[in-house]
Amino acid sequence: MDFEVGAILTGKITGITKFGAFVTVAPGKSGLVHISEIASTYVSDIRDHLTEGQEVTVKVIGVDKSGRMNLSMKSATAVPADTEYRRPPPKPQDIAAEPSFEDKLKRFMQDSNNKMSGLKSNNDKRGARRRGR
Repeated sequence: MDFEVGAILTGKITGITKFGAFVTVAPGKSGLVHISEIASTYVSDIRDHLTEGQEVTVKVIGVDKSGRMNLSMKSATAVPADTEYRRPPPKPQDIAAEPSFEDKLKRFMQDSNNKMSGLKSNNDKRGARRRGR
């Protein structure tokens, strides 16, 4: 039985390694869920998210020439891309409170000049001590 890319399947986790989990989706047919495809968040230890024998829903994201399947858990349950990271529009009072680019640049230049003058005066004092004044 061949599985097409994009198919959503249910399987059982049969093995866990540092780099992913092996999932059996049919008798004699298994695939790998890479660590990056387990969850939408960062996964440092797979065992925090999965256990052997656990039933999972996976999506086939690739099949190589040898017939090995690449599976994804996060694609099988993902929120549609247009709603996943949508922010609410800014409120008018937030826009008005934010300084313009010119104001930010002016502030940066003032801070920079103050720091440079402090460094110059500090270096002048050191030089005078070294010359014996």
